[in-house]
Amino acid sequence: MKSTLTLLTALLLAPLAAFAQAKPEVANATKAAKRAWESAPDEKKALWQQQRDALIHIDLSEDNKRQIIIARGSPKPDEYHAHPTTAMLADNKTMFCVWNLGHGGHAGPMSRSEDAGLTWKRIDDALPPNYVNFKNCPSIYRITDPQGKERLWVFAARTLTDKENPKAIAGRHEGFMPRIVSEDDGKTWRELPPIGGRIAKDDPFRNIMTFSSIVRLKDGSHLGMFHRGSGIGEEGTLQVLQSITRDGGFTWSPPIVACDGTKLDSKHPCEPYVFRSPDGNELCCLMRENKRSGTSLVMFSGDEGKTWSQAVDAPWGLTGDRHHGITLPDGRMVIVFRNASPKSKDKGGFIAWVGTFDDIKQSKPGQYRVSLLKTFKDGFYPGLHLLPDGTIVATTYANYRKEDVGCSIVSVRFKMSEVDAMAKVTR
Repeated sequence: MKSTLTLLTALLLAPLAAFAQAKPEVANATKAAKRAWESAPDEKKALWQQQRDALIHIDLSEDNKRQIIIARGSPKPDEYHAHPTTAMLADNKTMFCVWNLGHGGHAGPMSRSEDAGLTWKRIDDALPPNYVNFKNCPSIYRITDPQGKERLWVFAARTLTDKENPKAIAGRHEGFMPRIVSEDDGKTWRELPPIGGRIAKDDPFRNIMTFSSIVRLKDGSHLGMFHRGSGIGEEGTLQVLQSITRDGGFTWSPPIVACDGTKLDSKHPCEPYVFRSPDGNELCCLMRENKRSGTSLVMFSGDEGKTWSQAVDAPWGLTGDRHHGITLPDGRMVIVFRNASPKSKDKGGFIAWVGTFDDIKQSKPGQYRVSLLKTFKDGFYPGLHLLPDGTIVATTYANYRKEDVGCSIVSVRFKMSEVDAMAKVTR
């Protein structure tokens, strides 16, 4: 009888235990933002509050008609879906979504949509067997080579080490930045050797997270940006690096440091999102500041990434993690991210900031902050696409329902015309 009760108790508590083991990243970001506010000087608080109050705040987070479930979480260990990225083909209908299992866990899942994100089908079986041994935040990109050939690439931070119980595959590739590629619009995939070498501290491509953004340069090459630890030890910070491919993703130049936290009063720059200005003449890079000392960071390049300005504080409204954005036909930008803004009053942790490139450049507040989704614990690395009819598809992960325990992959659909109309009511 005692053993039966013990078993029943274990079964009942298992989901709760799994939920407790989930990474409370959103709660941590909220607590850190509170600390940043409390420790900030009065003039900084006044600036942040001024910028916060200048923004119109819109809440879409409870409108579940806008939400599409790509993968539903559950208490099962292999159904904690996290850290998605997305890519869309030139037809503006075919989308791909990749993610890892567990917080920062191994890769494996991939879904495909042929109706612009309304319905999804898992295609895990089409992927190379070693893909399940890729570790942390797989990131998918559509890259066009100088000859005009388009390919889909998926990169990850590294392969699993022997201590992490990888799937046994004879002769499997190991190293930093493992990758798979498709040359037929995602129908078939093959694995290539990792960009980096062995998993060692002196490898040039050692990283915490693979390319978190890639931008096309004027000469047809592509610049990818990622981050790593500074290697200085416990007192070290983070570094943002960049590498260039001139052949559509097959070979990459030796990485160079674009932003060094050791030169930023020990700030911790990471998760770079690099994008081009609407006039095409400048690159901008938004970065998560992982010391949580204030706002996010931003830097600019007027020479295609050869040099970068000193990173400075970004506008308050853009403070968060893993930024990703689009430019609207009217010139405004929509940038989504996990919220980490000090003294935030937003209803959801998955935020869309709306403003202009000039707002970012001149450290102006922007126009809107739109709450897209809530979570019970973890969440909010995004993918983002603009459809021809004006629909914006923002894909992320969240503890969507508390009883699910594990995170789900969820997309939120909205139009800027809807937000503009709601803003008039809000005013």
